[in-house]
Amino acid sequence: MAWLKAVTLRGVRATLQPLSQQHHDDLVDAVQDGELWKLWYTLIPSPPDMRAEIDRRLTLFAEGKMLPLTVIENATGKAVGMSTYLNVDTAHRHLEIGATWYRKRVQRTGLNTECKLLLLQHAFETLNCIAVEFRTHFFNQQSRRAIERLGAKLDGILRNHQIAANGTMRDTCVYSIIINEWPTVKAHLTGLMERGGASRYQRA
Repeated sequence: MAWLKAVTLRGVRATLQPLSQQHHDDLVDAVQDGELWKLWYTLIPSPPDMRAEIDRRLTLFAEGKMLPLTVIENATGKAVGMSTYLNVDTAHRHLEIGATWYRKRVQRTGLNTECKLLLLQHAFETLNCIAVEFRTHFFNQQSRRAIERLGAKLDGILRNHQIAANGTMRDTCVYSIIINEWPTVKAHLTGLMERGGASRYQRA
C-alpha cells in the first residue's frame, strides 16, 4: 500500500491540492510573476517547460517517490505555486518538503507559513513521520531565512552536492524538524498564523 496518498490540505489563506494539468495555465501565469525560472540558485520550470514538469512530478507520484501539490490562493481561487513531499523513505517514515516556489506577489506573506504548517501537520500527525527535511542552495538566502523561521535546525552543508544548470557547483544546506520538536514548532507556527489573522486548519 502506498504511504503517500493524494490529499487536499485546507487553510485560511491557501489550499494545497494534488497537482494536475488543470493547474497548468495558472502556474504559467504564476511563474511569470518575477520571472522565477531565471533565478540561478534554484530550479523552477519556465513557461514552455511547465507541462513537462507537471508530467514529471505526476510520474514520480505514480511511482511512490513524490507527492506533488499545487498551492491555491483561497482569495482568488488561482494556483500561485507548487510544493512537494519528496525524497521519501517509507521504511523510516522520513521525507523532505521541497521543490517549492510561489509567485512573487505572495512571497514573504503568511501564505508560505500556513502552507508549511499544513504540510508539517500532515507529515507528523497523519503520516507519522519521525523527521521532515528541508534542503536549499547555500546562496538562496531568502529560502534559508524562511526555513529557519519555521524552527528547522541546520543539520549540515553538503559541499559540491550537485552541478547546477549553469555549470556551477551547488552546496546544499540540509535542515530538519524531528518529531520531538514538532509540538513546539506547531505552537510557534500557529502563533504566527493567529497574529496574522488565521487560526483554523483543516485536512480533507
